[in-house]
Parts: sequence; structure tokens; C-alpha cells
Amino acid sequence: MTKEVDFYFDFASPNAYLSHKVMQSIKEKTNAKVNYIPVLLGGIFKITNNKPPMEQFFGVMNKNEYQNLEMQRFIKRHGLDKFQMNPHFPVISLQIIRGAVAADMDGYLESYIDKVLVHMWEEPKKMDDPDIIKSAFEESGLDAEKLMAQMQDPEVKAALIANTEAAAKRGVFGIPTFFVDDEMYFGKDTLWQVEEKLSE
Repeated sequence: MTKEVDFYFDFASPNAYLSHKVMQSIKEKTNAKVNYIPVLLGGIFKITNNKPPMEQFFGVMNKNEYQNLEMQRFIKRHGLDKFQMNPHFPVISLQIIRGAVAADMDGYLESYIDKVLVHMWEEPKKMDDPDIIKSAFEESGLDAEKLMAQMQDPEVKAALIANTEAAAKRGVFGIPTFFVDDEMYFGKDTLWQVEEKLSE
């Protein structure tokens, strides 16, 4: 029986990019099915009264510097040398994560994620500017006109809200979060545990 992992995902998090890249090798090694669930990280923060690390640890001496060091170690360990910090960070991901919901409805979510992540974290752009979003979609061979319309579709908006609320209800408080069966794992540093669980 094929094991499955639910991956709660938002483009806003650099750790979601890093986790997505490592998840590809986990998928190959374990033959697991990965269910990407697009959610709005800002919405999860609001529901759970959480804060982004930059805000959460503001003024804590050495904490953010260590977070950056730890990220560089992860990048080096997994050979993720295409990663670049987005100079526009934090990018408001609302429009492009709605696009992910639309892509999911149309059956090409993982391909959409692969393509949009390039514009967020490999060739970083201001992916909350509608003109830049549209150009990025066109550059990636996506149906830009359709996606730009879908991002304003009430059904797509409602589905993203529902995903986000359901995620918080399930226990999600940040991104990336993974579930294998009903067991939750938070953060890229738990991916080895996800792999172990999928390999049982």
C-alpha cells in the first residue's frame, strides 16, 4: 500500500521551497504520494496567533543570525545551490497561492508549484505585483490570462480560506508542515523523520 504525506504549502516561506526540493528525493526513495495542500501562511498566523520568525525573534540577540546559519547548512547538505533569498521578502503570496488552488482544481498543482518557485526563490521577483506575476506565468508557459482571472474567482478564494482554516484546525501553525497519517511534523528539519515514517 502506497504511503502518503500531506504537505501544507505556501510560496511565502523559503523553507517551503527547500522542503519541496528535498521532498522530491524522499518521494523517490519511499515511493510515497505527496499531497500538496495550498494554504495562506498569513492566514494561519492570524488564526493561531503565531508570528513570522523575523518578527517573533526581533531583538533576540544572535537568534536570527543562527537561523540563517542553519539554513545555509541545510542548503549545503542537500546541494540546493539554485536557492536565492528573495530581495523583496516578505512577499505577500495571496495571489500566487490562489493560483495554486486554481492549478489544483485544474489538475496540475505540482507543475505549477515547480514553476512558480523558480520566480520566488531561484530567479527571485516581486511576486505580489500583478504585472510581474503575469509575466512570470507567461515565461513559464502557464495560461497567464486564465490564472489571473481564476485568482479573483470566488470559488478559488473560498477554497483557499477553507484549506487554511482546516489546516489550523488540524494543528498547523506554520509552514512547512507535513502529516503522515495523523502524525504531524513541522519544519524542514523534520523531513528525515517524515522519511523514516514513510519507510516503515
